[in-house]
Amino acid sequence: MAEGKQSAEIMASDVHKKIRAAFEAFDYESNNTVDVREIGTIIYSLGCFPSQQDLHDLIAKVEEDHTGYVHLDSFLPAMTKVLLEHKFPPIPEDVLLQAFEVLDKEKKGYLEPEELTKYMTQEGEPFTQEEMDEMLTALADNENHVCYKDLISQLTVDPDM
Repeated sequence: MAEGKQSAEIMASDVHKKIRAAFEAFDYESNNTVDVREIGTIIYSLGCFPSQQDLHDLIAKVEEDHTGYVHLDSFLPAMTKVLLEHKFPPIPEDVLLQAFEVLDKEKKGYLEPEELTKYMTQEGEPFTQEEMDEMLTALADNENHVCYKDLISQLTVDPDM
């Protein structure tokens, strides 16, 4: 029984290190706080992909008195629980591929930026135009195509990491 407890403590310690490292990357003033607007990016970088509602709920738990900042002391236990309970898992690669293939009605193997923008800003949890511009800058190839088969490995996270 003690061995299982020790293993759980080591796992929690590793999780704490990952969370601290992700948090500190956005702690520009090195004061153990980050702007609340960075929390989603931190969570995504840790391999968690909550819905916008789940993200807002988590932020409401950890934001200090609606100041616009989140302190590591509030974020660490909440995010540790999320990671240890495997909440907000990434979408599996095959499901992501199927979604792209549904959008690619002509079976070209890529989407035009205009097509992707239409889908991403008008459906589901819509992206802002600024988010789309950033994404397209990063994803479009030299021919201004978004080749989704090449991108799927970038959009998914290895669950064993």
